[in-house]
Amino acid sequence: MNIDRLLLESIRKCFFKGKAIIVVGPRQVGKTTLMKILQKEFHEQETVFLNCDEPDTAALLKKVTSTELKNLIGHKKIVFIDEAQRIENIGITLKLIIDNVNDIQLVVSSSSSLDIRNRINEPLTGRKFEYNLYPFSTAELINSTSLTEEKRLIEQRLLYGMYPDIVNNPSEARRLLMELSSSYLYKDILIYKDIRNPEAITKLLTALALQLGSELSYNELANTIGVSCETVEKYIDLLEKVFIVFKLISFSRNLRNEMKKSRKIYFYDNGIRNAIIRNFQPLELRNDIGQLWENFCVSERKKRNEYNEIFTNTYFWRTHAQQEIDYIEERDGQLFVFELKWNEKKQVKIPKSFANAYPNHTFSVINRSNYLDFVL
Repeated sequence: MNIDRLLLESIRKCFFKGKAIIVVGPRQVGKTTLMKILQKEFHEQETVFLNCDEPDTAALLKKVTSTELKNLIGHKKIVFIDEAQRIENIGITLKLIIDNVNDIQLVVSSSSSLDIRNRINEPLTGRKFEYNLYPFSTAELINSTSLTEEKRLIEQRLLYGMYPDIVNNPSEARRLLMELSSSYLYKDILIYKDIRNPEAITKLLTALALQLGSELSYNELANTIGVSCETVEKYIDLLEKVFIVFKLISFSRNLRNEMKKSRKIYFYDNGIRNAIIRNFQPLELRNDIGQLWENFCVSERKKRNEYNEIFTNTYFWRTHAQQEIDYIEERDGQLFVFELKWNEKKQVKIPKSFANAYPNHTFSVINRSNYLDFVL
């Protein structure tokens, strides 16, 4: 099934503005496909596509002079560089192209932000547009099928997620997810020079998956997997940089008993989370449906905000007295407060202490009847 990516239009608008276009995101979300689509929109003689998974291409770009780059590019107007994290000095290489080849458009992809951002930020300061590409979003799927069809498939999305290969091959979803959630998904971490205990990464992922949507305790995680708190914190940071998980921090401004330094972890994709714990049971047999729903809503909201360039601070809220709010956005001085409940019949009220302390807010309950308003 051909599913148009929302980023395409944003990227098209940035062509030939004197800046490189950088697309980063997890493995297997369609970065190469997106670049190929863009390439087809131009005459073949205008573009060159360099795949850095090819050893000879990676070697060619590793230590290259501006003269060699000019000869490589020739009269091409658009240069696509796929899997750029393979190139040791990629930031310098991109800068040489921009500085020495006139009227060129660079489009660069990377499956990891482990150090690609460090390597390109200084050389390309003020010379790049950067985008994140994720598994399919609800909006992208609705645009390609229909709103009715996507609502009908909500259980499928909660269980198997929205990676392109999974969406396009639903009958093979379990096998494909088990392959994807193996070391392939995070092999950029495993080859990282400072990883001394690869098995701990797998144990940590399992522990995070089982604690989905719960507050993190580095001490507890360290004891569970047998490493130091510092190692846990470092590994979680690495898992964020390869786009497997992301954090929400706690919101705290006024109240004495608010949790001030808490963190919650979410997975970018429900299917990956369920594959890690080897559980694809139907929703009616599960005891974690609330966690699945919360993860789905928060990850879809993240895609929605980024793809629509809605800039917001995001939080959860909790007190030592166990009062809580699932999700908060702060935009232009206003708080948008959400409770995320799968059960549409469940009555939920905002905690009075929060409402009194932060009167400048709006409050909504997001359930399976109205979730599309939240993710579109």
